[in-house]
Amino acid sequence: MVKVRKLIASNDWSISSREMQDILNSTHDAVVAVNKKGIIILFNIAAERLLRISAWKACGEYAQAIIPGSRLHCVLETGLPELNQRQEIGDSCILSNRVPVRDENNRIVGAVAVFRDMTEVRQLAEEMTYIKEMKKLLEAIINTSQDVISVVDDQGKIILVNPAYTRLIGMRKDEVMGKPPTVDIRQGESVHLRVMQSMEAVRGVPLKVGPANRKVIINAAPLIVDGRLRGSVAMAHDISELKFLSEELVGMDALLNQGQARYTFDDIVCGPAMQAAVEKACRAALTPATVLLTGESGTGKELFAHAIHNASQRKYRRFVRVNCAAIPETLLESELFGYESGAFSGALKSGKKGLFEEADGGTLFLDEIGDTPPSIQVKLLRVLQEKEILRVGGVRTYDLDLRIIVATNKNLEEEVRIGNFRKDLYYRLNVFPITIPPLRQRRGDLPELVQHLLAKLNREYGRSVQGIADDAAALLAEHSWPGNVRELENVLGRALINMHFNEYMIMVSHLPPLTSRTRSNAECKALENTVFPCCTLAETLEEAERKAIAGVLAGYGGNRAATARHLNISLRTLYYKLEKYGITDSVG
Repeated sequence: MVKVRKLIASNDWSISSREMQDILNSTHDAVVAVNKKGIIILFNIAAERLLRISAWKACGEYAQAIIPGSRLHCVLETGLPELNQRQEIGDSCILSNRVPVRDENNRIVGAVAVFRDMTEVRQLAEEMTYIKEMKKLLEAIINTSQDVISVVDDQGKIILVNPAYTRLIGMRKDEVMGKPPTVDIRQGESVHLRVMQSMEAVRGVPLKVGPANRKVIINAAPLIVDGRLRGSVAMAHDISELKFLSEELVGMDALLNQGQARYTFDDIVCGPAMQAAVEKACRAALTPATVLLTGESGTGKELFAHAIHNASQRKYRRFVRVNCAAIPETLLESELFGYESGAFSGALKSGKKGLFEEADGGTLFLDEIGDTPPSIQVKLLRVLQEKEILRVGGVRTYDLDLRIIVATNKNLEEEVRIGNFRKDLYYRLNVFPITIPPLRQRRGDLPELVQHLLAKLNREYGRSVQGIADDAAALLAEHSWPGNVRELENVLGRALINMHFNEYMIMVSHLPPLTSRTRSNAECKALENTVFPCCTLAETLEEAERKAIAGVLAGYGGNRAATARHLNISLRTLYYKLEKYGITDSVG
């Protein structure tokens, strides 16, 4: 700068010095000097590059005319320095310092401007700001994640753990930060160290971690940037939570047969005895009415439920099947109606939809409805009446739009009579009853049923059995089939197992022993010739009950208390039955 001052003071801008040029050209900052007239006398390489003007063109010219926005002439006039001044030159942002140059007598003999292009610096600052914002965003994402995350650097030190990590592992952040990745391991090998040694990801590594020896499964991967290992990231999953979710999923799969129903009315073998039930089911499918399917176990009630759904306007919506007898009573309420967050210990924090909500818009099939406990029957009645549900632990109701089909192998009228089933719920369910006949009442369907079931079993067993011999078919026809079609399918399945692969016809020797008593031909003919009463079984039972009550009451001379004790029923029940059957004390 001393040499610059001497050069300016000499007023000889044409004098050049190799040393001066080297000094000025070695700096990254642009340097422009003018004499007291404002004429450029120094112009280094950095100034050429920044201002895009050659030195030989600039020197000897007024700075005010050569440099856009130059204020060197102002500094010459005022004698005041201008520091850290921003100046726009084209697309560049310049930061400039302008100072006057004085001689030994403190007279202004020139001025010097030193300036730097801040465009690159500004871009770097913006990038740094963006990086900081992204860093904060990523940290927020990691901290809010429910996954347990830990990160180590290339030196094998833990540099990041999220709150989920401290909750699961049971160690504070300050206890692990800057420590080796083995600090939280109680049993097993550090996946971080394994990944950093092999440079390959690992999955499903079991470990015990933290003071409580929590069992976890670890997935880890190396952090590679520009081909260089910069560390490792690992995610841990609590085995107990995975086990709970897996068991819940298996349990739900066991309880539900979700999705579209598999069967249609074409899958029902329909002989004369079955025709009436199928016709009623077809009519029911066209309405939104609740359907009550009754019949012995194994008659095909679920098949009817599938077919009714597939023939209805809801066939493209969900079909949810629930076996009420398969769900423990303690779980049945929460499974059917769902629960809100915090409804009971062990409940999911987000709450859970019940099966009624899962079936909303479609069809809910409640199998074995006769086995539901009284507490659930009350809630079922509300759903049927109000078309809405209330979750366990909740206060808000949820509207429903669904079709309900129920099935039972019990006599619900009898269950109502003995107090096991609510009368009001029974009448709500008994909107459109369909009774499916047992197999013994449709023996004419046996040949077609056998062929239908053989086709199914051939697919399942990989066989090609074509039919059944006449004597074997006659043996099947004599059986009473207490297990109905399900029993027939099991018998045919065991017959296929007993057959060799080169046998294509079921013989008597292939059939398993039919344990239930079979009737002789004479007994069957006698049954065919028997004249049965025209009333139903329920009517027959009611008539027998009426005669029994009337007879005992007459025997005790109208003493109702003695009659109730003799019949082993409560006095209240006796009064109810006397009113029901119209029995008076004088009736014998």
